[in-house]
Amino acid sequence: SLERRILYMGSNNGKPVLKEEDLAALSKSSGLEEAQVKESFAAFLAEHPNGKLKPKDFREMMAIAVPKKHASKMEKHVFRMYDSDNDGFIDFSEFMQVFHIMRDGTAEEVLTKIFCVFDVNRDGTVSMKEMNKLVKDMYGLLKTEDPSIAAKNLIAKTAFAEMDKDGNGKITEAEF
Repeated sequence: SLERRILYMGSNNGKPVLKEEDLAALSKSSGLEEAQVKESFAAFLAEHPNGKLKPKDFREMMAIAVPKKHASKMEKHVFRMYDSDNDGFIDFSEFMQVFHIMRDGTAEEVLTKIFCVFDVNRDGTVSMKEMNKLVKDMYGLLKTEDPSIAAKNLIAKTAFAEMDKDGNGKITEAEF
């Protein structure tokens, strides 16, 4: 798979480089021209010289993208979606994979990435506790004075019950 092929970028004296085969694969998967991928890579390296986006940098990016005080609660959840190898960083390949999937991925690919957001402990299932936590954190983004927004616990409970097809108290990726 593309994810396995490009998980590790090349390195030249410790500086990340974009190998030709990775460039071709990223161009194909993202729908961008190779020149655009090179440009994106150069911009990524300008901001992150070691080729890795740290949680702190991601937090700053999220604050710009979602300038609400409750956005910080979602930052860890969204970071998990990008950090596919769970090393605590987002490299250029991981960043581009999510870009491609959210832009042109199949419904199944998109749901798989979103499932990562809900699977807080990365055990392959979503518990009621995880669902409650995520709904609570998302609710902070949506919260307005609008009385029509239902109680967050009811939202989590209803969504969980609908997805937990076998009633075992866990939602698998397939159920999701």
